[in-house]
Amino acid sequence: MGAEKGDWLYSMGLGEVQRTAGQEIKPTHNLISTASVGPVNRGRLLQALYDMGPSSRADLARFTGVSRGTIGGIVQPLLEQRILVEGEVVPPNQAGGKPATKLWFSKDAKPICAVLLMHDSVRTCLVSLDGEIYAQNSAAFSNELNDPVEAFKVISGCVERTITSVDLPIVGIGLAVAGMINTETGSILAINLASFFNGFPIGAELRNTFDVPVCVDQDARALLVGDRWFGKGRGRKNFAVVYTGEVLGVALYLDGHLYRGAAGAGGEIGHTIVQLDGRACKCGRRGCWETIATLGWLRDEARERGLPQPSSMNSRRLIVLADQRVAGAAELLQEYAYNLSVGLANLQQLMAPNYIILHGDIAQGGDRMIELIEQNFRGLILNRPGDEVSLALGDSEDVAALRGAAGLVLSELLNFPL
Repeated sequence: MGAEKGDWLYSMGLGEVQRTAGQEIKPTHNLISTASVGPVNRGRLLQALYDMGPSSRADLARFTGVSRGTIGGIVQPLLEQRILVEGEVVPPNQAGGKPATKLWFSKDAKPICAVLLMHDSVRTCLVSLDGEIYAQNSAAFSNELNDPVEAFKVISGCVERTITSVDLPIVGIGLAVAGMINTETGSILAINLASFFNGFPIGAELRNTFDVPVCVDQDARALLVGDRWFGKGRGRKNFAVVYTGEVLGVALYLDGHLYRGAAGAGGEIGHTIVQLDGRACKCGRRGCWETIATLGWLRDEARERGLPQPSSMNSRRLIVLADQRVAGAAELLQEYAYNLSVGLANLQQLMAPNYIILHGDIAQGGDRMIELIEQNFRGLILNRPGDEVSLALGDSEDVAALRGAAGLVLSELLNFPL
């Protein structure tokens, strides 16, 4: 493979990818040829820069274990290609020497188009290599829509408005889907409340329409990828992301790799059983975690307990009502927090990610919600001396998911096998 094939990574000067008909872009896994050493080293250096933040050549040399001259040889073409820029000057230490400059990603580098597809709408934006979001667009699907081809026209129109809003070509499209995805084919398996999308090859359609590489994944995994590159998961080898809201989703980053499961089937934590013979779940079984720890359960309980405006209840509103001493609010808040902690404890006991980033409704509840969950969570997990387990709040889920969609492309750009 080479530049004569119009390979997008060569246009960025960063590396190689392997394309397979009908599948999303995937990194090569053969032995590294002499011609590939340069692209691989560039990818690893840029991974280090993401993990460290703005850094000098000397810092990068120490971190990667190579000479400063080697770093300089890799960096100079990236500066010339306007992928990196030199910024803050670092004064010399007491021993003297030349002042250093910190390197970071250029705002003039080609951006990534990120797409977040939900059952009723689509959001698009451009994401710079340093994670800045701009050129945002959105479009809603009409209630009468039941044709995936017509829905795709809405999606592609939203993408078109975004990518034509700036005078820079994009390097690829990353798509996060709020549903089940076949990551090997880039097709949608199922989206709740939008069954007309089932089986639709959205990755191939976007690739054919815009003639750029496309990466597709489920939204919870996109959240994780966003946290890996731009958020609280940066530089970590093991962590998990949990999304709570209308549904429950989880993504795992274990030993430096995203765990997807066969064809992207992993992460259905909402359908782990927490109550034998519990409430009926929409999946057809009983007692799933999703039946007691989603907004659906919370709103049903708020209605039964006579709380005001139950149909719009969420963590944030429930905390306000509890602070106002509205009858029944504090008790419901405690029960909701306990229900959430049960599934989180099961996740920790099974996979031991030790660092769990929370998105969605829990994040909307802020530090107060975390504190209430931790009161139960700590008592439900095994206490291992020297083995600290932490819960952390993630960014707004829309921002994190869009950054994660871009991160899917970024991972390919850097020859970084997720």
